[in-house]
Amino acid sequence: MKYIVFIVGILVFAACGPNFNSEISVEEIRENINYLASDSLKGRKSGEKGDLLAAQYIVEKFESAGLELLFDNGFQEFNLVTSAQVAEGNLLKVDDVNFNVETDFLPYAFSANTKVEAPVVFAGFGLEVKRDSLQWNDFENIDVSGKWLMVLQGDPDLDNANSPLLQYSTERAKALTASDKNAAGIIFVAGTKFSEKDELSSLFFDKNSSRFSIPVIQVTRAVANKILEGSGESIETLEAKMLEQNTGKNMQLASLVTANVSVELKETTTRNVVAMLPGTDERLKDEYVVVGAHFDHLGMGGPGSGSRAVDTIAVHNGADDNASGVSAVIQLAEKLAGEKNNKRSVIFVAFGAEEMGLVGSKAFTAEPPVNTDKMVAMLNFDMVGRLDNETKSLSIGGTKTAVETEQILNNLNPGFQLALSGEGIGPSDHASFYLQDIPVFFISTGAHPDYHTPQDDVELINFEGAQLVMEYSAAVLAEVANREEKLTFQEAGSKFQRSRGGRYKVTLGVMPDFAGIEKRGMRIDAVTKGKPAFKAGMKKGDIIIAIEGKKVGNIYEYMDRLKSLEAGQTITVDVLRNDEPTVLIVQL
Repeated sequence: MKYIVFIVGILVFAACGPNFNSEISVEEIRENINYLASDSLKGRKSGEKGDLLAAQYIVEKFESAGLELLFDNGFQEFNLVTSAQVAEGNLLKVDDVNFNVETDFLPYAFSANTKVEAPVVFAGFGLEVKRDSLQWNDFENIDVSGKWLMVLQGDPDLDNANSPLLQYSTERAKALTASDKNAAGIIFVAGTKFSEKDELSSLFFDKNSSRFSIPVIQVTRAVANKILEGSGESIETLEAKMLEQNTGKNMQLASLVTANVSVELKETTTRNVVAMLPGTDERLKDEYVVVGAHFDHLGMGGPGSGSRAVDTIAVHNGADDNASGVSAVIQLAEKLAGEKNNKRSVIFVAFGAEEMGLVGSKAFTAEPPVNTDKMVAMLNFDMVGRLDNETKSLSIGGTKTAVETEQILNNLNPGFQLALSGEGIGPSDHASFYLQDIPVFFISTGAHPDYHTPQDDVELINFEGAQLVMEYSAAVLAEVANREEKLTFQEAGSKFQRSRGGRYKVTLGVMPDFAGIEKRGMRIDAVTKGKPAFKAGMKKGDIIIAIEGKKVGNIYEYMDRLKSLEAGQTITVDVLRNDEPTVLIVQL
């Protein structure tokens, strides 16, 4: 009799269907955000325990809704570099005097792990700029080949926030100059105007895992003055003379510097969470709508994390960014699964590592569960929890990426003040889909002062407003999933983002691999039609390894090479295509 009761219980449970509420409710939105933005998840930093716990929570929600889990039980795993740390074996010796790592010197995360023993050349700020009326040369009449190059951090115009030398003054830009000049390594030191207290900068990972072929270190002024011993100068006197005379200064030094650099880049595994609701229409079920949001955030913050509270180490809960967006994806999944009237199939994705450079969405589009040409649209939710009750303003990007989009949005609008932006490229995961010629909807209630700070907490979420946004989004999703004809894709804006400040006179017209996943050079993720790279025959997937014969190892080196080019110039670009070297001639 017990067995009969047990079997009946199973049948009753099965008849009731999945255990969820198919209506979008404030209570469930609150439940999702409360968990994902709880202190116990410690900011959901990619690769850490809270990141995994969030993924497990999401996959359980998908499974309980009755969705079909894709990849490995709903997880699409991928690797990425998340941080850098000082490893064993770092040393610095000036002649016979030894110095201590983290106290007297510190390597940079993008330094080569290598040992160098060489004499030293001091070369001002390490700048060589010859561009129109902008002229500064710290290398006049001196050879740095095979030697350590010691330079000041920053530039001669530190008091000017808009200094024209700013773009040439980054440590990566100066290290590239040192590498071009065949220096054995580069040593940075802060002048008094750059750092009055003479403190070493923290070792932090800048979200790009590419590294130089030479050692790159920073030292205190005390160490630098030991290197300058016997020259009659100090960092303080050299800095004062250069600023007073407004010109570079260099000299060969007598000291012999030995350094060994050992920096460990911490690689971790994270994942996308992916599930599908099959379509009900025999003709349309092999077409797919993707609904996504990223679930990672900034962890405990700190240098290099992306936190705007740069001096604060605290849980960055990311209630709006982007627990709110993930809650939208969960709510839409449950609603559609309960109604089961979607003609096209719908793939629901929670992306990992968005904050590391859209890494999760790039991994998804690079190895998708179905061909990307079968994806008819992508809805991306990023920060939908702060609707202003007075203005009811809702931002939607990508509205020109399909001919029909704006009409759909306006026809279904229940009363939002829509702020529509046509371009398909933007600072979130939908950009990865636009690069594949897929119409995109980027839905957000907008940024706010708590963005990327520890103050982005659950208490500030407008749950009723989030419910309104999700109900509107459900109507839009239903229209896209059920219309007889798929949306008509059209290009809307460039497939690359311009650098802030308009620094460059030229552009190739490409979307680079921002995360530096490719180590042989800079991979091209998209090429814009009609732009110089397109006309020269450059293709998506090409890896730029040199411009005008000068090495390009990553996006930073690529941008530094662009600074020296002029409109109208014809240049050579060396690329790897299917592992074969090819030279393209590009007319700028």
